[in-house]
Amino acid sequence: MAALKELVNQYQTLNGQWKKKDHSGCAQTLSKVKVALMEIAFLPTDELPKLKQELMVARDILEIGANYSIAAQDVESFERYMAQLKTYYSDYSHILPESPYQFELLGLNLLCLLSKNKIADFHTELEQLPSDTLQNNPYIRNPVRLEQFIMEGNYNKVIMMKDNVPAESYSFFINKLMDTIRDEIASCMEKAYEQISSKDCTQMLQLDSKAGSTYIKERGWNVGKDGIIRFLDANEKKPLEEVPTEELAKMSITYAREMEQIV
Repeated sequence: MAALKELVNQYQTLNGQWKKKDHSGCAQTLSKVKVALMEIAFLPTDELPKLKQELMVARDILEIGANYSIAAQDVESFERYMAQLKTYYSDYSHILPESPYQFELLGLNLLCLLSKNKIADFHTELEQLPSDTLQNNPYIRNPVRLEQFIMEGNYNKVIMMKDNVPAESYSFFINKLMDTIRDEIASCMEKAYEQISSKDCTQMLQLDSKAGSTYIKERGWNVGKDGIIRFLDANEKKPLEEVPTEELAKMSITYAREMEQIV
């Protein structure tokens, strides 16, 4: 198959570009190999054992594509590459040796699901992994622990893990996860309070003053000259109940879990 021979040449080009951090070149080469990758995907299963080398090359290309997507901050592209890679990691595991990047990318996929609050999908993915991998593999253990802290409402431990990642690429999805948690806490804040000082609000969201001001504007909250954020119109009346910061974080996570169940 001429297309498969060309795939090997394209992989060599792509690998060189990726090592040089030539992201523009990577994008062009990845676009060129789509047809050849699809050709492999539709091969009859009885032919696959004869094409071990080609399958390994295709897997390597998809792994570079997934990592490139993270570098380009393209979540949808990452999800597409992972959808293809999972076939290589599971269905072709009896043909191919284990990839050294397999668990790093599977861990990234778990983080991606967490960052999008897809908790049910997160657990579905975990069920497909060996139990010892969940505890012993650093790439998998990281998102597993993060999910546990989130479910406990232990926001501070999530923040502490932000700077303790098993690979640089994990920071991208952890930052997105922090944004998701922050939005959940902000939504809960709107329901728990009539008003709150912008300073206290910023502290609850674990932001510095500049980032806090930007977030408040993006949220569309009104800040009075006295520095107070008022969530309700003056004509709306609601009993004000003080909610401690830790309890507020737990409330936001519970609310998110309930919404997940409704969906």
